[in-house]
Amino acid sequence: MFSTMDEFFALWQPETDKTRKVFDALTDESLGQQVTSDHRTLGRLAWHLTTTFDEMMGSAGLELNAVKKDAPMPDSASAISEGYRKSSQAIVEAMREQWTDRTLTEERDLYGRVWKVKDILYLLVAHQIHHRGQMTVLMRQAGLKVPGVYGPSKEDWSVMGTKPPEI
Repeated sequence: MFSTMDEFFALWQPETDKTRKVFDALTDESLGQQVTSDHRTLGRLAWHLTTTFDEMMGSAGLELNAVKKDAPMPDSASAISEGYRKSSQAIVEAMREQWTDRTLTEERDLYGRVWKVKDILYLLVAHQIHHRGQMTVLMRQAGLKVPGVYGPSKEDWSVMGTKPPEI
């Protein structure tokens, strides 16, 4: 998918901006929301995304100053959001310092499989999108306003003065 690091950065920045919007809408009270008792809570999903940067990219050979993969989950939504901001920015800083366009075609062992770095980066983006979608469902269940990500959310339609799509 990526043939240059700039192509990755061009996708990474708007995707992390979208995820930050979702994180910023979380409340301390919403962190315990879950579908069932044997699934991750909303807070745990957010923290999983935050710590995955160190876990996944560290395994891929990137040395970064991100929230560590085994860091305990904070009790506050704002601390989780701040951890996400720190970690998502740390990836960009570390990649700019350590990786080049040639790195994209190098192979790395990740989760017992050999991947090209460009495929690991795609996996990183897709992983974030996947869990962000799960988070928005739990946010609805928790009674939170879901921010528009790829377009307006249900609440955004009325703010725009437009009738929401039919349910």
